[in-house]
Amino acid sequence: MIKVLIIDDDFMVAKVHAGFVRQMPGFTVAGVAHTGAQALEAVRRLHPDLVLLDIHLPDISGLDLLHRLRAVAPELDVLIISAAREMDTVRRALRGGIVHYLMKPFSSQDLRERLEHYQQAYRPLASSKSTAEQADVNRVFGISRAGRPLPKGCSAETLQLVQQLLRQAGTDLSATEAANLLGTSRVSARRYLEYLSEEGRVDVQLRYGVGRPERRYSWRQAD
Repeated sequence: MIKVLIIDDDFMVAKVHAGFVRQMPGFTVAGVAHTGAQALEAVRRLHPDLVLLDIHLPDISGLDLLHRLRAVAPELDVLIISAAREMDTVRRALRGGIVHYLMKPFSSQDLRERLEHYQQAYRPLASSKSTAEQADVNRVFGISRAGRPLPKGCSAETLQLVQQLLRQAGTDLSATEAANLLGTSRVSARRYLEYLSEEGRVDVQLRYGVGRPERRYSWRQAD
């Protein structure tokens, strides 16, 4: 469950944002703060994963608070929600390492889309995996490769067989193991497996032993 702290000086606006968050599967409202001082105390006490941060606060600029929050909790993620539209403000927020910038007013669907993107793109980077795949990075930067043509020489029919094999395997497979089960060459099997990895449909882990590490592929479960 992703714990969210809402920071907004307007009590009603904060309440509305909290309602939006509670409607999102996989998210919970850890707390609400209306000043920078309250926000710092809440982060220390509640250890949220994500902050919804307004720029205009009564005791401190949200941009300055952003850096103080990071000093208290270096792994904290921040999504700016503000009526501030100045380009310099947006640039400073981006350089501060925010995950998104949503301008007021907005709809519940607008916030839902940002939270879903955070859930699907940023949170996997906090998993126990020691290495990231290109597909993981693509999701963070909003680059989708869905619908990309298959590599030359590959067929949609064989791709479906590879996907079915991974779904039913119940464990990870190497390209060699997949090739033996499919009755194809190792090179051919790996091309399909790497394509699925780049599309974000499978996870890849390295198994270390003698010689080069072995790439192991498993079907990515839905979040």
